[in-house]
Amino acid sequence: MILEGIVTSQNQQGELNIAPMGPVVNPEMSQFVLRPFQTSRTFSNLKETRCGVLHVVDDVLLLAKAAIGQLDELPETFPAEKIDGKVLQSACRWYEFEIESIDETAARTVMQATVVHQGRIRDYFGLNRAKHAVLEAAILATRTHLIEQSELEAQYQALAEIVKKTAGPHEETAFCLLEEYISKAYAEIKS
Repeated sequence: MILEGIVTSQNQQGELNIAPMGPVVNPEMSQFVLRPFQTSRTFSNLKETRCGVLHVVDDVLLLAKAAIGQLDELPETFPAEKIDGKVLQSACRWYEFEIESIDETAARTVMQATVVHQGRIRDYFGLNRAKHAVLEAAILATRTHLIEQSELEAQYQALAEIVKKTAGPHEETAFCLLEEYISKAYAEIKS
């Protein structure tokens, strides 16, 4: 099963990278498979340091900003306990992991990870349709180079209805941010 979350990773200099990612996890959350693109900072950092932190979050504004590279300032973190890494203070749960193996034979690398420590900060907010719609919109925003504009916009409009009916202020802000990003991305593709 794929669990959408946020991965923090660092390079050897300790520079933090925050990226949404959906690893394939086992039910016990003891192992998972990450599939970062080889062009990403997440790939570079994990290959270099062979460790990171997977976060279960319900803050879709943070997730949306990270997805489109618009984190104006880094969120609060604290040191991981078993690895050289950072934990997001706003996460619900976190899983510190070490990379056991790396297969670079495809554009999306396959990294086998083992959880070495986990923790809980607070309860997960719960299921909310707007949060899920923003998550789907964030994934679409990272695919503008792969999906035709008309197809993406049709999917986006269906998500907009859900946000309109069920969102709070954070979800509305995140959705608007993604909408602006998608418009700019397609404008750049056309020019």
